Amino acid sequence: MTYSLNWDLDSIFPGGSQSAQLAQRMTKLKEQTHSYHQLIDQWQPEADTNYQELTAILELQGSISDGFSQCNSFINALLSSNIKDKQAKILSGDLYALLPAIQLAETIFSKKITAISDEQWQQLITLPDFQPIAFRLGEIRRDGQKLLSEDAENIINTLSLDGLNAWSSHYDTIVATITIPFKENGQEVQLSAGQAFNRMMGDPDPEVRAALFDKWEAAWSEKAPLLADTLNHLDGFRLSNYQLHGETDFLENPLNYNRMKKETLDAMWATIQKNKQPFVDFLTRKAQLFGKNKMEWQDQDAPIILGDLKEKTFSFDAAAEFILENFQKFSPKMADFAKTAFEKSWIEAEDRPDKRPGGYCTELPETKESRIFMTFGNSINEVATLAHELGHAFHSSVMWDLPVLDREYAMNVAETASTFAELIVADATLKEAQTPEEKINLLDTKMQNAIAMFMNIHARFIFENKFYTARQNGLLSEDEITELMLEAQKESYQDSLGTYHPHFWASKLHFFIDDVPFYNFPYTFGYLFSMGIYAYANQQGSNFEDQYIALLRDTASMSSEDLAKKHLGVDLTQPDFWQAGIDQVIKDVNEFMQLTEGYVTK
Repeated sequence: MTYSLNWDLDSIFPGGSQSAQLAQRMTKLKEQTHSYHQLIDQWQPEADTNYQELTAILELQGSISDGFSQCNSFINALLSSNIKDKQAKILSGDLYALLPAIQLAETIFSKKITAISDEQWQQLITLPDFQPIAFRLGEIRRDGQKLLSEDAENIINTLSLDGLNAWSSHYDTIVATITIPFKENGQEVQLSAGQAFNRMMGDPDPEVRAALFDKWEAAWSEKAPLLADTLNHLDGFRLSNYQLHGETDFLENPLNYNRMKKETLDAMWATIQKNKQPFVDFLTRKAQLFGKNKMEWQDQDAPIILGDLKEKTFSFDAAAEFILENFQKFSPKMADFAKTAFEKSWIEAEDRPDKRPGGYCTELPETKESRIFMTFGNSINEVATLAHELGHAFHSSVMWDLPVLDREYAMNVAETASTFAELIVADATLKEAQTPEEKINLLDTKMQNAIAMFMNIHARFIFENKFYTARQNGLLSEDEITELMLEAQKESYQDSLGTYHPHFWASKLHFFIDDVPFYNFPYTFGYLFSMGIYAYANQQGSNFEDQYIALLRDTASMSSEDLAKKHLGVDLTQPDFWQAGIDQVIKDVNEFMQLTEGYVTK
């Protein structure tokens, strides 16, 4: 085997959760935070005429931000690869205990930035040292206007450790107790949540999928009372925080975080809603190919095997080579970067128990590296996931030389680079198809992403909207939450499914993440935004690479609307851009419908 299935964490901090170097860095973080407080307390903006003190504050702020991210990424990696690492969980608590002091310093800094006169502010942001970060400083100045007193903000941040953050962590604790019994080769085995999910949604045997789905629903239903408490209090804390800061619209915060206008979000969802029918038709046709009248939840991502087709599988090495070969056609720099990630063992891909479900890419700013977590199962789906996460990592890599403030891109544009990388792999596999049956299989694989974005994630958005609205009036029971989820799925899928996943709200980590609210619509934004970039790339040919990197480097220094206008010349608040992206996907649907016509019994 050429590439390791396990990531290298010792090159970050040797010794795992017992690492002395990690302990030293966390101690240094505490010391840096103390110095940060001193610098900010002493800073008098009107007297800092040459802005040397402000420069020193921003440099130390950057070092603290990078150090916290480095430690947090490492600890989270330990927990992801071994959900039973109790010491890592303690370390996570120790690290987050540093947050209130950091946040208090940032509160004081934001208030002082906000208090600067308009005349001095305009002078400041035109200076060469500050012009590159003027947009981000402007966001700090804007957000500072909503802040409460320093004492009040400190109380909220301190309480969040045993409130917002604690409830999110509690979700991980519950998930670690979940095992799914499954008979394999005549013996019963206990699958972790991650293993069970991969088998349930991707196994070619429909009986395996159905059996696992029933057990999956039962497992989450059993934990539903605990998870209902968790979700109620996590989002209740968040809503209280919004209210204290004068935010009456719970979408205001996630929209500001993603640097998006409400008009953009509305235009995107409205355009998707108008174009649901082709995707309903696709799901119905796929169900018919499985011998069913309607699509069942667990069959959405199942492979379509027609005729004598044997589903193509990939070893991890083969997946790596396929990705490298096709990245090279679009961007040699992206291919070179991905090769480094494989060669330096930045990827945890082994299929084994005690791993957290799902996949992600995390940044290590102090070593200017990334780490990728997933469970590789040899299917084209996992190849796509691998490409997706490498896209995230490449995005980070082209920004390491920028100031820290200009590296803090939001989730919606983060999903652009990852989905773009996925599109490269999807189209490459389609071009290699030798028979109609193989092309049907690969078109279906490509369409799984579109169904997720337009149906599944839309359901998540509808659910969270309704949950937050209801939660403002009090706690919801587990049955009420489950009913909201079921209603959202039926609305989004337009009643096109034969079975639904009522406890999806319990099984999906994204609803329980504490740092990013509404962890859903940015995925759909990124998917359609990447479709626009992908079409643009195909038009530009060899001139694309530098333009693409320039776009990625701007992702944290302007609004989403300005980014699209500058690099693509489009208006995101209008339906035209979104319709153009959806039209590209509908072409794939139409081809799928034509190719499968002869396989459906009349």
